Parts: sequence; C-alpha cells; structure tokens
Amino acid sequence: MDWQSESPELWAFLESLHRGDILSGTVAAIERFGVFVALDDGPAHPTLPGVGFISIPELSWGHIDAPTDVVRVGQRVSCAFLQFDTYNAEARLSLKALEPDPLQAFADRTAVGQELRGMVENTVSIGAFVDLGDGIVGLLPFREAHGRPAVSLMEDFEAGEEIAVVVTEIELPTRRVLLSGPQGGRHEGVAPAT
Repeated sequence: MDWQSESPELWAFLESLHRGDILSGTVAAIERFGVFVALDDGPAHPTLPGVGFISIPELSWGHIDAPTDVVRVGQRVSCAFLQFDTYNAEARLSLKALEPDPLQAFADRTAVGQELRGMVENTVSIGAFVDLGDGIVGLLPFREAHGRPAVSLMEDFEAGEEIAVVVTEIELPTRRVLLSGPQGGRHEGVAPAT
C-alpha cells in the first residue's frame, strides 16, 4: 500500500517524529509478536489496532514469557519513539528505553575482578549461567571454574546452588557478563551481588 498517498495525515504525523520523542497512548492490542498502542496525539491507523508498535524485546530489559507480563489492553503507557516503519506506517516504540538499564547500573557498581555470590540458574554444554541479582545473569564457562577439572560436566552445577564467582568481563555493547570461579574455589564470606 502507498501509505503516503492513501493516508497522508498518518504519513505526515509519522514523519514529524524524532528518535527519542516521548509518546503516550493506550495499549490497543496484544499479539504474540508485540503490542499495538493507540497514540494520544496521532491519527488512527487505517488497518492496524494502533499507530504505535512495541516489539517484544522493547517491552522490558528483563526476560519475559509473554507481552502480558508487562502490559494489558487498556493500560496507559509512555514510550520512546525509535523509528518510523515506512512499510507498515507505524511508529516503532520502546517501553524499556524509559527505564534504567540494569546492566549499566551493574557495570557502574561492579569492578572487574570483584568477587560476588550468585545462584546457578541453569547449565549448558559450555558453562553455567549464574543469576547475580537485579536481572543480571553471567556466564561461568567451565574452563574458568577454578578448583574444578578443566572440562567440567554440566552435572557439577545444580540449579539453585549458591556459588562464589569473580567478574572477569562486562560487555555493555553485547550485553554479556563473563565470570570465573574464585582462585580458592568455592568459599564463604564473599559479598552477595547487589
């Protein structure tokens, strides 16, 4: 569809938006792929439930199982404008852009080399994912788990087990936290993650 000629008011509205603009509206529909928002200041969309759209990754910094974990139909929301989707003639929005980034907060308060305590969330063939609190999960590669064999089996770590870890890397662009075991193996007295 040629949105520019079919819906000039909608096109002009979307073209007037700039990245970072804060828009308000009401959640009009929730789908498995995202959330439609009827914007307060914009025209109605001729074919979609709302002119605004929030994709699943833009709903929250943390892991969610479904969009309904974050929003419900009829809820008022404020979102940051990301871009004009010219194919669908919609405003791509972000809820999480208006919330502090928990990984940045973790990086601000945590130094590389700092020892923390965390809870084993799960294991995969290369290592254990360790919950450090506040939605931050780091990877402890088996080759970095001091006091254990160089190639450790997944069964060596139990989900829910509290372990000591050392932060070896915080990669903000790739959103990764890498860990190693403390030099002396597991021990008590390490500060819990904050």
